[in-house]
Amino acid sequence: MATTIEGQDRVMATAQQIVKSLNTSKDATQDMILILSSFDNRLSNISSLMSDAGGGEGNSDDARLEAAEKVILWRESSSEPSLLWEDSPDEALEYLAAVDQILQLTEDLAIQSESDIIDRAESALQIAMSRLEDEFRHILIRNTVPLDAERLRGSIRRVSLSFASQDGEIEDLEGFGENGQVGFCHERGASLGDDICVDLIRPNAVEELKEIANRMVRSGYEKECCQVYSSVRRDVLDECLSVVGVEKLSIEEVQRIEWRLLDEKMKKWKEAVKIVVRVLVTGEKRLCEQIFEGSELIKEVCFIETAKGCVMQLLNFGEAVAIGRRSIEKLFRILDMYDVLMDVLTDLQFLFTDELGKLVCSEAQGVLAGLGEAALGTFVEFENAVQGEASRRPTQSGEIHPLTRYVMNYVKLLVDYSDTFNALLQNSGDESDNLQRDDGDNISSEGMSPIANRLISLIKSLESKLEEKSRMYEDGAMQYVFLMNNIRYIVLKVRDSELGKILGDNWIRKRRGQIRQYATSYLRAAWSKVLSCLKDEGIGGSGSSSNASKLALKERFKNFNSSFEEIYRVQTAWKVPDAQLREELRISISEKVIPAYRSFLGRFGNQLESGKNAGKYIKFTPEDLENYLLDLFEGTPRVMHHLRRKSS
Repeated sequence: MATTIEGQDRVMATAQQIVKSLNTSKDATQDMILILSSFDNRLSNISSLMSDAGGGEGNSDDARLEAAEKVILWRESSSEPSLLWEDSPDEALEYLAAVDQILQLTEDLAIQSESDIIDRAESALQIAMSRLEDEFRHILIRNTVPLDAERLRGSIRRVSLSFASQDGEIEDLEGFGENGQVGFCHERGASLGDDICVDLIRPNAVEELKEIANRMVRSGYEKECCQVYSSVRRDVLDECLSVVGVEKLSIEEVQRIEWRLLDEKMKKWKEAVKIVVRVLVTGEKRLCEQIFEGSELIKEVCFIETAKGCVMQLLNFGEAVAIGRRSIEKLFRILDMYDVLMDVLTDLQFLFTDELGKLVCSEAQGVLAGLGEAALGTFVEFENAVQGEASRRPTQSGEIHPLTRYVMNYVKLLVDYSDTFNALLQNSGDESDNLQRDDGDNISSEGMSPIANRLISLIKSLESKLEEKSRMYEDGAMQYVFLMNNIRYIVLKVRDSELGKILGDNWIRKRRGQIRQYATSYLRAAWSKVLSCLKDEGIGGSGSSSNASKLALKERFKNFNSSFEEIYRVQTAWKVPDAQLREELRISISEKVIPAYRSFLGRFGNQLESGKNAGKYIKFTPEDLENYLLDLFEGTPRVMHHLRRKSS
């Protein structure tokens, strides 16, 4: 009996093995059971026996799992581990298919009670996810496209505004700039073309990353996938920041940087903001949407975790500048930073949309407000510096004062930021446009922009300072030359810029009238003594030239000669930089002096020419005087030597 049972067991075991080996589908299994049952009555109960052993369904699942395990475990047991997507794309597809097979099994409700199969499936998945995580990381790193910073910079269109290219540097101006030195070249208007788009990852790798991410997310490993993605891409973005010239600096480090180096960093920051936001971060958003397109939440989390670091690094620098020590030479860089951040704020709000992202936008708005306050505060510092400028050393040669150059170039640049400044002044509740100005310019403040009012007041303060500084010259004539030079410079800066539209033609006409008044006062102060030598009074003869006292005539000519020579010696050292003003002054002098000298010489010269040493008294012809007048105001001192008029 025992022998019979033992034999039956062997037959049943063999049958089960055959069914298992041929278990290609549920229908095929059932067909095989029917065939085997018809051979022998000992196999008539094979269905129930196999059901007791786990049934055909379980056998099928077991076989599928075993096949998938074989693909996954074979890779892990290899003595030379390699990367599938790099070494064998076909095997990579097979590996993904095995993962899909296991995922399908774990999702099949029919096996939920089969704890052994579930445990094996989860174990295999865990191994597979570890492998896919490594593959995902490697594909990200291997296929990262280096940032071509030069190409991006080439797309930035520059508008250069030279602050010092013609006027040179301004030195030792108290209260202006750091280290008592100002004068710089300012570039403004950098903008990135809207059509710039770069690949952050090689396009053919995006699909591979997407396939891997899809399996990791389906397997419940979305956290690990996001961590790998964010870690790799954060490092890439950090490197990109370095490539575009943005260093990782603390607020304290930024505030310790000396101005010239900080100026360069602020300039690079301005360029970097648009590159980072409109190229890198926008590209990162697009990449996340491609790789994690199956889940909105995962897309957002990965993007924010990846991109917020580099954005915050930029904002930290902006905050450091905003709260740093205010210095008037920083104003234009601060305004540039404000403008570029304002320009990309809408982009940031579009990119960072969920609650975590709103924190980035909120930080950006805070930095923007801080930069605006810093700009206004720095401008107030500038206004105060002009009003309080107290240097007591007059400029040599009576030429343009450094304060005039600095203020007018500063104001000329400010006009280019009118829109920004008007918005800042209006938001700050500035009421300067409501103040009554008693400046005699007849400029109505009604309807005038806030910045226009502030600039008019600033120029008026400058003019008052110039009046004060003119009184530092002991020579009255030089005071007027100084005022002519400086007001002329102001007029030219206004006329040749947008300032002209703000101040208007009437303002310019009034300053030109001032220059003419200063010229008249100069002629009176400088040439009255010379001209008094050419008057008839005091030489005797009762109006008759023939009866004039020779002694008096000799004295008159001697006084004229010495006075003219002294003026020549002094005023050749004076400088009138503007060629037109210089020529107009010479003509005015010539019109006063030459006719008077020609007349005096014509009436009285013959009385001395007939005597001894006539050349000692009559040294100049009218033509000589005209030639000498051409040397005035060139800024090069000259002295007359061996002047003797040739006898006719």
